Amino acid sequence: MAFNLFNTNPTSEDQDKKMILNAYRDLMKSMGSSLKRQDKKLIRRAFEIATDAHRHMRRKSGEPYILHPIAVAKIVATEISLGTTSVICALLHDTVEDTELTFDDIEREFGSTYSSIVEGLTKISNVVETNETTQQTENFRKILLTLADDPRVILIKIADRLHNMRTLASMRKDKQLKIASETSFIYAPLAHRLGLYEIKSELEDLSLKYTQEDIFNDIVSKLDNTKNERIAYIEEFITPIKTELDKARVRYDVSYRSKSINSIWNKMKNKKVSFEEVYDLFAVRFILNSKEKKEKEDCWKVYSILTNHYRPNPERLRDWISNPKSNGYEALHTTVMGPEGRWVEVQIRSARMNEIAEKGLAAHWKYKDGDTSKENKLDAWLKSIRELLTNPDSNTLELISDFKTDLFNDEIYCYTPKGEVRVLTKGGTALDFAFDIHSELGKTCIGAKVNYKLVPISHVLKNGDQVEIITSKKQKPHIDWLLYVVTGKAKSRIKYYLKEEKREKALEGQYELEKKLKSFGTPASKENLQILANHFNFDSILDFNYAISTGEFSTKKLRTIGFEGNKITLPAKHQESKKNTRSSTEDNDELSSKQFELILFGSEKGSKIDYKLAVCCNPIPGDDVFGFVTTGEGLKIHRNNCPNAPSLLAQYGHRVVKAKWAKNKEISFLTSIQITGLDDVGVINKITNIISGDLKVNMRSMSIDSKGGIFEGNITVFVKDKDELDKLLKELESLEGINRVRRIDLTEEV
Repeated sequence: MAFNLFNTNPTSEDQDKKMILNAYRDLMKSMGSSLKRQDKKLIRRAFEIATDAHRHMRRKSGEPYILHPIAVAKIVATEISLGTTSVICALLHDTVEDTELTFDDIEREFGSTYSSIVEGLTKISNVVETNETTQQTENFRKILLTLADDPRVILIKIADRLHNMRTLASMRKDKQLKIASETSFIYAPLAHRLGLYEIKSELEDLSLKYTQEDIFNDIVSKLDNTKNERIAYIEEFITPIKTELDKARVRYDVSYRSKSINSIWNKMKNKKVSFEEVYDLFAVRFILNSKEKKEKEDCWKVYSILTNHYRPNPERLRDWISNPKSNGYEALHTTVMGPEGRWVEVQIRSARMNEIAEKGLAAHWKYKDGDTSKENKLDAWLKSIRELLTNPDSNTLELISDFKTDLFNDEIYCYTPKGEVRVLTKGGTALDFAFDIHSELGKTCIGAKVNYKLVPISHVLKNGDQVEIITSKKQKPHIDWLLYVVTGKAKSRIKYYLKEEKREKALEGQYELEKKLKSFGTPASKENLQILANHFNFDSILDFNYAISTGEFSTKKLRTIGFEGNKITLPAKHQESKKNTRSSTEDNDELSSKQFELILFGSEKGSKIDYKLAVCCNPIPGDDVFGFVTTGEGLKIHRNNCPNAPSLLAQYGHRVVKAKWAKNKEISFLTSIQITGLDDVGVINKITNIISGDLKVNMRSMSIDSKGGIFEGNITVFVKDKDELDKLLKELESLEGINRVRRIDLTEEV
C-alpha cells in the first residue's frame, strides 16, 4: 500500500503532501538516531497505511486528518516516552473506527499485539449508549478495563485527548464545552494517577480555557505581568543555595515553574483569595545528577543546605523518597520562608526521579532494573482496577465517583503486623485497610488494633500506623459501612455485598410483580419491567422489585397503567408551571420561560419551552449557560462554571442543550455576593447606600458577621443581568475599607 494523497486541486495536493511529510520527518527526528532500522521500517509502513486510509478525511480545522495521528504519535514518543509499538498504534488508532481498515489487516501487517492495542483504543471510542448509562460513563468503564489489560492503551488515549484539547479551537462552542468537561472529569485524573503530571496540568488548563475563558485569560494576563518580578525574586532566592551547593561539589540543575493556571484558580476558589494573595505561584526545583545508590543521601544534603538558609514550614515537608507514591513518584517537597517574608515551595529530586515525574508510567518501568519493589505498588493498583470492575451489577456512575476519589486524593502508608506496607487514600479507615488486604477480611471485620490499641472499624488511620484487623464469622456488611470508608475498592465491595442481600429479598417482590402482570395478561419481560421501574422513578429493576418486597411500593398502583397484551400505555405526567414575580419574598429557582427569554439552539423558532434556573449556580442573563434535560423536572439552565457542570457535561453529554440569553429587562434574578472589609463605623450604611440608593438595586437580604475588626457579609440582591451585577461589584469594591467583593453561589452561603 503506497503513500498516496488524492485531491482534485493539484496545488492543494502538493501543499498537503509537503505538510504531511514534514510532520512525519519531525516525528522520526524526535525519536532519536538510536532507532533500529527494523523499527524505522515498521513506523514508515504504519504511516503509509494510516495516510492512505485517511486520505479523504479532514479535521474541523480543514487540515488533512492524518496530521492528528502523527501528532498523537509524537506525544506518545516524546512526552510519555513510549516505544515503537505504541508509536505505530498511535498512527493507526483511528483507522478501524473511521476507515475500511480492519483489525485483521493490522494483525496480518504487524502482529496480534498491535491489533490488540488498536482494538482497545477503538473500544474506548466505540461505546454503545444504553438506557441505564450514558456514553461518557460507560466510556470510562471501558478505559479502566483497558488500563488493567494493557496500560499502553490508556497512555495512547491520553495522548489522543491531549492533542484534541490543543486543537479544540476549531470546534463549535458547545462541543468545546462537552469535550473540555469530559477531559477535566476523566482524563486529567487518570493522567495524574499515572504520574503524567505535566500532561495532567495542561489538560486541566486547557479545560479551564474552554469552560471559563474569562478566568483563564485573566490569570494568564496577571502571570505575564508579574513574570519579571518572579524571575528577579527567584534569582535572589537561589543565589546563596547555589553557592553552598557548589562548595559541597553537588552536581545539580536548578529551574523554576509557575503553578498551573487551573491550580492557581482552585487555590483562589478554595482559599477565597485574589490572585495577588496566592503566595506560592511558583516552585523551585533542584535536580541532582546523582548515582542511584546516593540519591537519598544527596537529596537530604540539599535539604539541609536549603534549611540552613531559610526556615522550613514543618507541616509542608513531603518525603516521597522514603515512601514513593504508588505511581512511582519520588521527591522531597518542602516550603520555606524566603526573602521578604514570602513562602517558596522547593522540590528536590534526582535526574532519574525527575524523568519518572515527567514521563510517568513508562519511565517508571524503564528504571525497574530487576528491582520490582517499586513496580509492585503500581502493579497492585492496576490489578485493583479489574477487581473494582468485576461486579456486573455495579452502577457506572457510582463506580466513577468511587474511583475518582482514589485518583486525586493524597496517600498514606500503613503497615500490617508483619511490616508489609499498604498504600491507602488519605482519610482511609481501619475498614478500608481490611478491604485493601482482602475482600473477605473486610466483609467480616469487627474492629482493629492500631499500634496495639483497640479501635472501631471507623477509626481514621494516619501515616505510619501499624494495623491488625479483628474479624468474626458472624459479621456481615451494613449500609452504614459506606459512611466509614473512602477508597473505591472498599465502597465497591460493600455495595456488592449489600446488593447480594438485596437481590435475595428482591426475588420475593419479583415473584409478586410477575403474578400481578400475569393477571393483566402482560409478560414480565425485562423491557416491560424497565418501563415500569422508570415510570415509578426507580433507578433499576432490582430497586423496583426490592421496594415491592419491603412494602415500600404497592402493586395496586399498577392499576394506573394501561395493559393491552404486550403493550404498556403510561399516563401522561402532570406538568406544573410555577409563577414567579419580582417580590423580595420569593426565590427565583424555578422561573417560567414565559417571563424571560433564552435562546435554545436547535429548537424551532418561536417554540415555547419550559425550563427552570438551577439553584446550584443561580444563572442570570449575561452568564455563559447551557441547558440540561433532567429526568423529572424538565430543562434546567446552569452556568458553564457551575460546580456541577463538569460531571453533568462529562456523564450526560447527550442531555445537554446549547443555550444563550436574549435581552429582556423586565425580569430580575436573585444572586448573592460576599463582601469583606474593615469593621468601621458607618460601613454598612455606605454599602446599603450604593446598593439601594445609587444603583437602585432591590436587596432581598443581608447578613453581617464581625470578628477582630474584620467583617464578612453575604448579601442577596435582584439584578437584571450580569452587566448590572458587575457594576454593583465594582462600585462596592471601590468603597474605602472594603477588601474584597465577589459573587457567590447560594450553596456557598452558611
